Amino acid sequence: MSAAALEGLHGELIEALGDETLVSAGDSELDLHAGDLTFHAPHRPDLVVFATSTEDVAAVLEIADRRGVPVTAYGAGTSLEGHVIPILGGISLDLSRMQRIVRVSPGDLSATVEAGVTRNMLNRAVGPEGLFFPVDPGADATLGGMASTNAAGTTTPRYGKMRPNVLALEAVLPGGQVIRTGSRAPKTSAGYDLTGLLVGCEGTLAVITEVTVRLYGIPEHTAAARISFPTVEAACRTAAGLMAAGASVSRLELVDDWFIGAINAFKGTAYPESPHLFVEATGSRETVEADLELVNALAGENGALALTSEDDAEGRARLWSARHDANHAATAAVPGRRSRATDVCVPVSQLAEAVAFARSELARLGLVGGILGHAGDGNYHAHVMIDPADADELAASDELVERLVADALARGGTCTGEHGIGLGKTQFLAREHADLLPLMIGIKQLFDPKWILNPGKVLPAPSSPPSPPPPLPAEQGQSA
Repeated sequence: MSAAALEGLHGELIEALGDETLVSAGDSELDLHAGDLTFHAPHRPDLVVFATSTEDVAAVLEIADRRGVPVTAYGAGTSLEGHVIPILGGISLDLSRMQRIVRVSPGDLSATVEAGVTRNMLNRAVGPEGLFFPVDPGADATLGGMASTNAAGTTTPRYGKMRPNVLALEAVLPGGQVIRTGSRAPKTSAGYDLTGLLVGCEGTLAVITEVTVRLYGIPEHTAAARISFPTVEAACRTAAGLMAAGASVSRLELVDDWFIGAINAFKGTAYPESPHLFVEATGSRETVEADLELVNALAGENGALALTSEDDAEGRARLWSARHDANHAATAAVPGRRSRATDVCVPVSQLAEAVAFARSELARLGLVGGILGHAGDGNYHAHVMIDPADADELAASDELVERLVADALARGGTCTGEHGIGLGKTQFLAREHADLLPLMIGIKQLFDPKWILNPGKVLPAPSSPPSPPPPLPAEQGQSA
C-alpha cells in the first residue's frame, strides 16, 4: 500500500471510529499482529484496528470493502495454521476488546457473548449458576475465534466441537452489513444452516462479532486417570475399545513417550517415560466408577503398565495442566527451534495404525518431535521442532505433513480434524475435496465478492485456482 493510500485509510478509519487510539501503525502493534503460534513466517499488517463494538466492525468493513483493502480478523492469536497472519498486509482487525457478556440464560442453558470473550471468562461468569461451557482447545481462546475456526480439544468425545455448541451468531459481511443467524432455541429447521457455514469459515466469509453458545450443568462427580503403556499402539487400541464400548468419558488424550519426557522436564513431574492415556470421566459417582472400571479392564487387556487415579480437583488440574502445557514443554526441550504442529483425523478404529505410521515417518525423516492425540475421536497431532531457516529441515517437515495427510485420506480420514486449513493446508483441501472446490469458491464469491476477508487462506484466489495435487504413489499411503 502506498504511503498516500495508507495515510488516507488511517485518517478515514479514525474518523469513522471516533477514537484515534483504536487505529495503530506503531511498530509494536504491527509486530504483535504479524504472526501467531506457528512456524509460518510473520507478515506485518499495514494497520491494526481495535474494534470495541459490532458498529466498529461494520464501519471498518465498509471502508475496507470500498477501498479493496484486505482484512484479517484477530482474536487471541493462538491458531496453528497461520489463520491470523495478514499475508497481503491491509488491516488486522483485533476483536479482543469486545468482552461484553450480553446474556446468560440458565433456564435455557445458553449464553450470548461478544467475540472477544474468552472461554475462561465465560466459565467464571456462569459457574455460580452451576453451569459451564465445555469446549476446551487448551489455550484461553476467544469465543469468536473458536467459532471462526470450529475449535475442538480435549472434551470433544463428550461435548463435540464448536459447531454443535453454537446456537446463533451475529456477524458482519464485507461492505458492513450486519447479519444474525440461528436463534436461542435449541434446534431449528428454518432454511439453510448459515450458522454452521460461518462456524469454521476461518474469517473468510464474515467477521463474527457475537456468539450464542450452549451451556451444560457442572457434573456431579469427576475423576481422572493417567495410564502408561508399553507401546503407543496399545494406548490407541485401548482408546478405540473405550469408544466402541460406549464409555461416557469426557476426555481421552494420547501423549507419547517423547512428549512425556518433555513434560517431565518442563513441569517437574516424574511420569514414566512411556506412552500414556490421560482419561477423565464425569457424571454421577456411580457412573464415573463404572466408567473407570471399564477403563481399567480395557487398559489391562492391552498390557497397561500402571494406572494412577486422580479424584481431587487439585490432582486433576495438575494432570490436565501437564497435557495443556505439552507444546510449551516441547519448545523448552529443543531451544532455538519452532514447533510445527500438524493434525489429521482418522476413524477411531484406524488410530493405532495411523499413529504407528506417523512415528515411523518421524524416525525415517530424522525429525525431532512427538505425537499427541485426541484419542477419543481419532484426531492426532504430530509436533516437530524445526529451524524454519534450515531448508533441509523444512523440506523434511513438508514431506512429513504430506505423508501423514495421504495416509489419513487413504484410511477414510481428513487432512485436518481441528487446526483448520488456514495458510498451511490449502493444497490438501484441494486434494481432499477437489470436486467441491468450485462450490466453495462460489460461496466465497457470494459472501465476499472482492475477496478482502482473510485472503490467501482456505481457498485459492479466483484468478488462479490451483489444480488439485496429484495423488501420492500407493505405497506412501496405508490402506483403510
